[in-house]
Amino acid sequence: MSVIYLLITISIIIAIGFFIAFITAVKTGQYDDDYTPSVRMLFDDELLKPTKKEIKVEKKEENKLDV
Repeated sequence: MSVIYLLITISIIIAIGFFIAFITAVKTGQYDDDYTPSVRMLFDDELLKPTKKEIKVEKKEENKLDV
């Protein structure tokens, strides 16, 4: 019987440890973003800013269309 009391005591101590770890993780914001990971795979590539060369070409094309 004393082994059962020992096992129950150890399991309660471990459960309290996991509960404290969970509360700490929640307070630090580890679980704040639950939407982005599920949508991240839908985006192919990151958006890149156009280079100076591309901007010049676009401006030239706009000027040609205005004339």
